[in-house]
Amino acid sequence: MVRIERLVTSGTFSLDGETFDVDNNVWIVGDDEEAIVIDAAHDAEAILVALGGRRTLAIVCTHGHDDHIDAAPEVALRTGAPILLHPDDLPLWHMKHPALEPNTHLTDADVIRVAGADLHVLHTPGHSPGAVCLYAPQLGVVFSGDTLFEGGPGATGRSFSDRPTIIASIRQRLLALPPETVVHTGHGPDTTIGAEAPGIE
Repeated sequence: MVRIERLVTSGTFSLDGETFDVDNNVWIVGDDEEAIVIDAAHDAEAILVALGGRRTLAIVCTHGHDDHIDAAPEVALRTGAPILLHPDDLPLWHMKHPALEPNTHLTDADVIRVAGADLHVLHTPGHSPGAVCLYAPQLGVVFSGDTLFEGGPGATGRSFSDRPTIIASIRQRLLALPPETVVHTGHGPDTTIGAEAPGIE
């Protein structure tokens, strides 16, 4: 049976000449046989231990900020899994991995299947141009990356980000989901679509 596991890893986020300590949520979706990794952050060894030798179908990047992709190449090398990223975030990817290309470009409406569950790719630009969320209707969850958190939208104060764009993405793509949908975020605790909807302005 498909299940969702959260692994919290610690490292840094760097952009626009500043560096910050951060804790990231790494999400693993799968069953006893196969899994995908959503946002391979910081600690490849810890992610590999959590995978436990399962067949890894993909390493999905919700966006290209370095704290969400820094462990992706090592996890890909060790598992043979492709790295999936929306092409609009390639400039951010190349800031961290200048000599490496992701294997596959995510596009809106793509469907990633793992352990019988379908994860629908929603392009939600704003935090970054190629930010995506992954909606799993059978599981009643959406993996929001840094697009939506408990308390509101992701940050838009740095390069490649735009507040009106992220607000439009949340209104059009995420608030259209059932209000009871659980939001599994890129940092911090879960929330729900219904809990966040009143605060999106």
